[in-house]
Amino acid sequence: MSICLSKGLGAPIGSLLLGSHELIKKAKRVRKMLGGGMRKTGLLAAAGHYALQNHIDRLAEDHANARLLADGLAALAGQGRFAGLLSVQPPQTNILFTDLPAMLADELVAFLASKQIQLTSSNYASASGTLKRIRWVCH
Repeated sequence: MSICLSKGLGAPIGSLLLGSHELIKKAKRVRKMLGGGMRKTGLLAAAGHYALQNHIDRLAEDHANARLLADGLAALAGQGRFAGLLSVQPPQTNILFTDLPAMLADELVAFLASKQIQLTSSNYASASGTLKRIRWVCH
């Protein structure tokens, strides 16, 4: 299992890898082969430690906000330009995914960016054509 410390916990970077001794040994080797191997990581480790000690309680609030956002977007999915086009995936964490036709997604992302709401999206092909999956993170 991999746990990312920068998604909602406030750490600048970092992940934890949980697994057997053999898995960790293999992961360290692969990391080195791919160029991973930072020096002087104590400062970054301290930021991760601080996040684990001080930001865990906020995650429950962030998860609740993602559920609230999902409910609001699901209601919007049946209205106006979004009727029948917006698909909302149920959130499991503080990260929510929605799917929209590419052109409409681009318009939505640009509009929200003008309101200082930053989203990321990526194209994927589906049976109904090219869609964009939009990633919403509550923190």
